[in-house]
Amino acid sequence: MPDAVVIGAGPNGLVAANLLADAGWSVEVLEEQPEPGGAVRHDQGVDPAFVNDLFSSFYPLAAASPVLAGLRLQDHGLRWSHAPSVLAHPLTDGSCAVLDRDVDATAASLDAFDPADGDAWRRLHEVWQGLRPDLLDALFTPFPPVRATARLALRLRAAGGLRMARSLVLPVRRLGEEEFRGQGGRLLLAGNALHADLAPESSGSGGFGWLMAMLGQTYGFPVPAGGSGALTSALVRRLESLGGRVRCGQRVERVVVRGGRAVGVRTAAGDAVRARRAVLADVSVPALYGELVEPEHLPAQLLEDLRRFQWDFATFKVDWALDGPVPWQAEQASRAGTVHLADGMDELTRFAAQIAMRQVPDRPFTIFGQMTTSDATRSPQGTESAWAYTHIPHDIRADAGDEGITGDWTAKDQELFADRVERQVERFAPGFRDLIRARRILAPPTLEAMDGNLAGGAINGGTTAMHQQLVFRPLPGTGRPETPVPGLFLASSGAHPGGGVHGAPGSNAARAALRRHLPPGRARAQRLLARRDRTGTRR
Repeated sequence: MPDAVVIGAGPNGLVAANLLADAGWSVEVLEEQPEPGGAVRHDQGVDPAFVNDLFSSFYPLAAASPVLAGLRLQDHGLRWSHAPSVLAHPLTDGSCAVLDRDVDATAASLDAFDPADGDAWRRLHEVWQGLRPDLLDALFTPFPPVRATARLALRLRAAGGLRMARSLVLPVRRLGEEEFRGQGGRLLLAGNALHADLAPESSGSGGFGWLMAMLGQTYGFPVPAGGSGALTSALVRRLESLGGRVRCGQRVERVVVRGGRAVGVRTAAGDAVRARRAVLADVSVPALYGELVEPEHLPAQLLEDLRRFQWDFATFKVDWALDGPVPWQAEQASRAGTVHLADGMDELTRFAAQIAMRQVPDRPFTIFGQMTTSDATRSPQGTESAWAYTHIPHDIRADAGDEGITGDWTAKDQELFADRVERQVERFAPGFRDLIRARRILAPPTLEAMDGNLAGGAINGGTTAMHQQLVFRPLPGTGRPETPVPGLFLASSGAHPGGGVHGAPGSNAARAALRRHLPPGRARAQRLLARRDRTGTRR
């Protein structure tokens, strides 16, 4: 019987398992899919000569995460690779805003839109440099991050106090208008905010866009060399070196509760897997509380709150094997790993408004990944492994593009919308479609079938909007990994601090399990674990 059973071998589940194994626990991880990784996997399913990431690709949060740094995954084969530039946002007139790891290069790009905007970017970067240590500490430690928040409050006072706090809760459109005269800086912030489900007019989207932009400025948007699954492989190898075990093809059907506490799980095959100390669930919040735990073990108020749980936007993705580099009209975009495609702020607002009205967008804001530009091993020389994703409503009522897309995601729906995504790319890269050797479409039902946590194609574990963050994430008053069932811990992106590949929810759940169940003689190991999470170093 293992000390802990972890449900789900996504990055958070594997991080949790590794940290428990570090503390001397025996750990068994059960994964529904035939391979581990959750939304961190790659394959060669588009063309045998091309490596394509199935879900996530770029990892600024992983690069910044003290949790992952403490695991020293480089000792288990992980290598990071960077594109020459981090991110580009071209416009159809040929101008282009560029985010580069060199702050002066970013500033020079924005000066092309207005001569004052480079210095405006430097000022935002200086604020980030002052806040970064405690902001990241608050982000990656369990809620409430009391000490980090206290230190952050002092730094905020030095950075302008209430005025700076006001800036961080502004809608990103307003923040951009206050900080920049030209479009370039505004678009870098707004495009990054729309990596989540935050419209340009949403409160808090300014702070999120600023955070993502500054992470890119400092850490880049790195990719694992060889494919995103290389990150998963390193986590699995590390766990197995400590005696942990990952079993795939094992769908957990129920968390077993006896005597008022979680004591193990039951699989769909009818197997019972007991856990001596804890069960950790790297699953979505609705799956945990709506399927895996029987309702009689949960408070009535939690079940009522669960009805109000909000998913983030659905996602539609297309993968390509291209016979040559993308022919961007704005040459600067050819050096960026990530390219944002929307012709100005109003087009971003229009896109978000169409989603709010439950319409399939007619000009979808597209996040485009140039993987061979980022990692030369992804495809033959002179070609490009590429993908694009965009957001759509979960419940579709109309097609703003007047092509009759219904949202049933039949083969016809998928082909129509994939063509629309390609036309969006073509606006900024004339001749793009002539380069397509092969493509693959990943519509919302496909994404969910490949990873049950991506319900309806939602990739963030729940909305990033302010009403479902901090003490409200995943449900009001449940900001910590502990659940109402003793011995059961939430270890997925549904928990604080939310989506992104950084390992914090898994780390927080492991630390909570250790706090509850670590024998007194292991107290020192617990303190070392907490110290390593804070500093990113091993001691």
